[in-house]
Amino acid sequence: MFETFIVQPIFNLLALIYAVIPGHDFGLSVIAFTIVIRILLWPLLRKQLHQTRVMRELQPEIKKIRTRTKGDKPREAQLLMELYKERGVSPFGSIGVLFVQIPILLGLFQTLRRLAEDPQGTLGLVYGWVGNIGWMKQVQADISNLDESLLGVVDLTRSGFGEPGTYWPVIVLAALAGLLQYFQSRQLMPKQKDARSLRQILRSETQGQKADQAEINAAVGRGARFMFPALTFIFAASVPGALALYWASGSAVGLIQQQSVLKGDVEEMEARADKSAKPSATQPAKTSAKPNRHRPKKRKK
Repeated sequence: MFETFIVQPIFNLLALIYAVIPGHDFGLSVIAFTIVIRILLWPLLRKQLHQTRVMRELQPEIKKIRTRTKGDKPREAQLLMELYKERGVSPFGSIGVLFVQIPILLGLFQTLRRLAEDPQGTLGLVYGWVGNIGWMKQVQADISNLDESLLGVVDLTRSGFGEPGTYWPVIVLAALAGLLQYFQSRQLMPKQKDARSLRQILRSETQGQKADQAEINAAVGRGARFMFPALTFIFAASVPGALALYWASGSAVGLIQQQSVLKGDVEEMEARADKSAKPSATQPAKTSAKPNRHRPKKRKK
C-alpha cells in the first residue's frame, strides 16, 4: 500500500516534471517538484503558520492565566481552552501538516534509494501515460539517458557522509538546508528584548527565585531554533543529495510563504485597529460643548 499510494505517485510526478522540464535536469526537476508540493500543501501550511503566529502572540495572556490560577490545573485548562476558542486557534493545528509531509519525505527517500540501487527496475513504477511522454520513452529504451545530477555537476544519488568518502557538494546543500531552517524558525520567533535564556532561568531557580513555566517554555523554544537546524544538517548530509536539495528548496519556498502569511496577519491587525478607532455610523461623533461667550445683553426697563 505504501508503494502504491505514496512511492509510485511521487515517482511519477517527479518523472513527469523530469520529462517536460527543459534540459531534463534531475536537480531542477527536484526543485520544481518541491515547489509543486508546497503549492498543493499551501492551504494547510497557511493555516499552520497563522495558528503558530497567533499562539506566539497569545503567550502574554497565557502567562496571565497561569499567574491568576496559581497552580489550579483544571481551572487553568478551562481558561486556556476558552482563550483558544475565542481566538479561533487549535494548540494541535500543526499536527495535520506534519502527518502529510512525513509520508512525502519517506516516499521521496524510497524513490531516490531505488533509483540509486536499481534505476532500470525503478522504471517499472512508471504509469503508462507518463511513459508515453517523449523523453521518458528514450529513458526506458536506454537507462543511460537518465542523468541523476544537478546541472551535471552534483551527483544527487550520493550522500555527504558515506562511501566512498565525504562528498562536499551534498555537504554544502545540507548546510544550506540547515541555514534556511534556522531563518524559518527565527522568522516565527517573537522578539523579546528582556527574554532570559534557559541557563539564566535555571541559575535563578538555584537562588530560590521560582520561574514561570511559560518563560521556561519560551526559553526552550528559543534554544530549539538552533537544535533543529543542526539536526536538519546531520539528516540532509546522511541521505542522498536529492533529499538535501528537496529540504533546502522547501525551506527557501517556506520562507517566502511565511513572509506572505505574516505580512497578511499584520495588515489584518492594522485594518482591525483602524476600524475600531473610527466612530461607527450609528453613533454620532462627540462634539465639545463650549459655552457661548456672546450672550445677548439684558434690556433696560
